[in-house]
Order: sequence, then C-alpha cells, then structure tokens
Amino acid sequence: MTFDRQALGFGYGEHAVFASDPWATRGRLYPEAGSPTRSDFQRDRDRIVHTTAFRRLKHKTQVFIAADGDHYRTRLTHTIEVSQIARALARALKLDEDLAEGVALVHDFGHTPFGHTGEDALHEVLKPYGGFDHNAQSLRIVTKLERRYAEFDGLNLTWESLEGLVKHNGPLMTPAGEGTRGPVPQPILDYCALHDLELASFASLEAQAAAIADDIAYNTHDIDDGLRAGYLTFEMLEEVPFLARLMREVHDRYPGLERSRFTHEIMRRQITAMVEDVIGIAQARLREIRPQSAGDVRQAGRVIATFSEEMSETDRQIKHLLMTRIYRHPEVMRVRQGAASIVTDLYRAFMADPLLMKEHHWIDQIVGMAEPARARHVGDYLAGMTDTFAISAHRRLFDHTPDLR
Repeated sequence: MTFDRQALGFGYGEHAVFASDPWATRGRLYPEAGSPTRSDFQRDRDRIVHTTAFRRLKHKTQVFIAADGDHYRTRLTHTIEVSQIARALARALKLDEDLAEGVALVHDFGHTPFGHTGEDALHEVLKPYGGFDHNAQSLRIVTKLERRYAEFDGLNLTWESLEGLVKHNGPLMTPAGEGTRGPVPQPILDYCALHDLELASFASLEAQAAAIADDIAYNTHDIDDGLRAGYLTFEMLEEVPFLARLMREVHDRYPGLERSRFTHEIMRRQITAMVEDVIGIAQARLREIRPQSAGDVRQAGRVIATFSEEMSETDRQIKHLLMTRIYRHPEVMRVRQGAASIVTDLYRAFMADPLLMKEHHWIDQIVGMAEPARARHVGDYLAGMTDTFAISAHRRLFDHTPDLR
C-alpha cells in the first residue's frame, strides 16, 4: 500500500478540515460549561475511563474465559489495544485523537459476561421484550445506567461521542427510515427522540477509525491467543496467504527465532500492514471526495477509513480461520454452552425473585414493575456482570455451576 507521507499527521499541527472540531461540538443533552483546560472530547474520554463499566471490562471475556490464564486478552486489554490503533489512525489522518480514543474506549461497554456467548444467551431470553444488543446497551450505560454525577444520569457525553458509539459501524437507518441491519434497537430510538444522532448518516472519520481499529486488533490478538492456547498452529496460519508471507519474512530474517518472539514479529507486522493499508485507502478516498468539513464526511455515502479490496479479502480469510479453528473449537463450544447456561439460569432466578439482585440500584421498585420493565432491569443487571461475578452469583444460587476451565 502506498500513501502520501507529506499528508500524514504526527500529533502536532492543525487538524484536517474534515476532522471533528473539539471546540465546536454539537453539544450535550444537558448543557454544561466548558473546561478551561480540556476540550469537550478530552472530557468525554476522561469520563469514560473513570466509569464502573470501564473497570468491569477487566473481568469480561474477549475469547477465552479469564480463568484460562493471565496472559489471554480480556475485554479491557482488547479495548486498550483498539484505542491505541484508533489514535494511530487518527493521528496519521490529522483527526481529533481524543474523540477517536473515546469512541474506541466506550465501544464495548455493553458487552455481557462471557463475550458473545453471554450476549446470545441474554438476547434469547429477552426476545419477548425486544431482545438484547450490546451496542444499544453501551448507549444505555453512558446515558442512563452510570450513576456518578449530581445533575444527570449517565455521562452526558457530547453528540459526537454518542454518534460515534452508535454509528461506528455505519448508518443504522436508510434515508427512508428502514433499519440497515434489521430493526433499530428501541433504546437507540428512545434516546434519539431526545437527542437526534442522525441514524441515516455515516459517523465521523474518528468513529470510523475506531471501528476499523477494532477489526485490526481482534484479527491480530485472537491469533496470538489462539496460538498460546494451542487451538492454532503456525501450519494453520499458512491457510491465509497474507500470514504465510509474513511468517516467511520473519523466518528468513531471523532463522531459529524462539516461538514467542516469532509470534510477536508476525503480529506486529500484521498490525502495521493493516494500519498502513487503511491510511492509504482513506487518503485516496479523501482525495476523491474532498470533504471540507466533518459534515461532508457524514454525507459522503460510503466509509472512508476501511481496508483495500486485497486487505478486505485477507480480513475475510482471517475471520474464517478464527471461526473454524477457534470460535467453533469443541473445547470452546463446551465452555460456551456452560457460560450460556449460567446467564440463562441467573435470568430466570432474578425474574422469579428480583430481590436476589441485592446490588441493583432500583431494587426497591423492581418488585412491583410490569414484566417487560422488570425484564429490562434484569437484563441491565446481568449485562453489567463480570465473568467472575456471574460465576459467583450462580454458585450462590444453584447446586451445580458449569466448569468453564
């Protein structure tokens, strides 16, 4: 991939005209005075880092249950890796790094314990009440469920940060009002009725950088963790020509390199190649579109920060490798089944007796609520749990808890 080095940003100098302006934000739902020492996007980023939801990511699964070992990624370490890549992309494209970092740091707040397994299980039991969507749950957390400030629930983030959270994977609606990926989750529609996030447009380039950074991060670290767990071998990586080429490069330059260093050399080259590919494509599309504002990016009609066709094919091949070799590995599926039963058991227990949710903020009101409202509160409580807390709660309430090791 080739790109224009003269057009790159290195963390100093003015932002590009199409970057989001931290001094001209579209505001917060609840107006606040600005800070004399921090931009509004910096304040958003700082608020996100200080949340309970952010700390909980430490004990939430990425792929491997945390009990499997201290060196596997958790949802928190994944999030930090995503934010580092998002900042690198934002810096190179002369965007607002703080907004890109904030969107990256908050993008997984809504994930349940046990990763996508927990989300699938919670969605199944909540289907009669609208289901569960981790992106919508992230929005609920930062607009309602975090209880830290005297004057409002949630974090009262700027419009740009909330837009990036909700739309970082693209528009949620067509111009005609139809959902682009099925019905738009009700929590997102409810919030947009108060503070319109313009669901039919694309998100800022900062949010797009955070979204592609997510793909780059987990494409890389899931391979690293899969090799560590023994579910992947170097021979399996050769199924992807891109990875086979990287391994040949490392082997030719460092023959006889020990396994851990060999793995790291592959991973760092993978990240570099993917980041540089995105930068090159983004620069090319920006030259074609010639946006003169962040608003022009939103109305461009296509994603700007994305992979080339060649790298998109590599991305597809890597995801196929991860799906077949790791995510559907019999041992992983066994653990997933146990994790799903923990979530389902806890949901049924809390619906039958809400008083079992001792730490819930609205515990006194839940008992008398109608079933749909009670189900949503139970879903909030379960989604906020860490892996360790969910396992502990299950052991307290049931005679047998599945072994997730």
